[in-house]
Amino acid sequence: MDIGSLIGLIAGIIFVVVSILLNGDMQLASVIAFADAPSVMIVIGGTFASVFIGQPLSRVLKALAAAKFVFAAPSYDHSDAITRIITLSNLARREGVLALEESAQNMEDPFLQKGIMLIVDGADPELVRSVLETEMAFVENRHNDIKAVWEHIASVGPAWGMVGTMVALVLMMGNLQDIELLATNMAMAMITTFYGALVANFLAGPIARKLGVYNAEEMLLKEVLIEGMLSIQNGENPRIIEEKLKAFLSPSLRSGGDEGGGR
Repeated sequence: MDIGSLIGLIAGIIFVVVSILLNGDMQLASVIAFADAPSVMIVIGGTFASVFIGQPLSRVLKALAAAKFVFAAPSYDHSDAITRIITLSNLARREGVLALEESAQNMEDPFLQKGIMLIVDGADPELVRSVLETEMAFVENRHNDIKAVWEHIASVGPAWGMVGTMVALVLMMGNLQDIELLATNMAMAMITTFYGALVANFLAGPIARKLGVYNAEEMLLKEVLIEGMLSIQNGENPRIIEEKLKAFLSPSLRSGGDEGGGR
């Protein structure tokens, strides 16, 4: 669970609701007034209509499913990755590169497993790098496609809020003699803009940015693994490999990679 995302969601809701209550003399009716079905239909419905037109359906469905990662954050333990590389390096140093094949069979990380098997099979270092970097590039492309869907939602949400505002203004201008309907349409004009801003700045925009952060962390992890595997293939000293891989990490993360390094 990503506590930061949960705190942000709860805090955002609380701040918006409390500010409405404070400006509405602490009456619940002031909050209920913001629940407007036509505004929801225009903003939410119009936003997703635009996204379904502009993005492949399969990609939109994947993007919606990926929203869960904002709260159920994937784990990218770079220090643990360094430890695994050093363990493999020590094994290769003691028993030879071919001894890594048995360890590769039990690996849960398919990326690391593929790289080790290429090394065991005697592939050229440049080929190993090329294969792994190609896979990394396509993984990043898929992540960017999903992120682009949420960026699309963030970009069209406010526009549909303005569409709702214009619809309400047209209805308002056509019924200036009806004071009650005039007030209703004026409220709708403001609420749709409000909903559009929330969609862009409270939901879609932050989700896109959080997915971008996770993508960057995964790409860094794969870079560490690639450099580590190539260092093993080159027969470098485990201690040197450890120090080389630690350079990828910030100082606060480097202490976790000390276990087993060259010892």
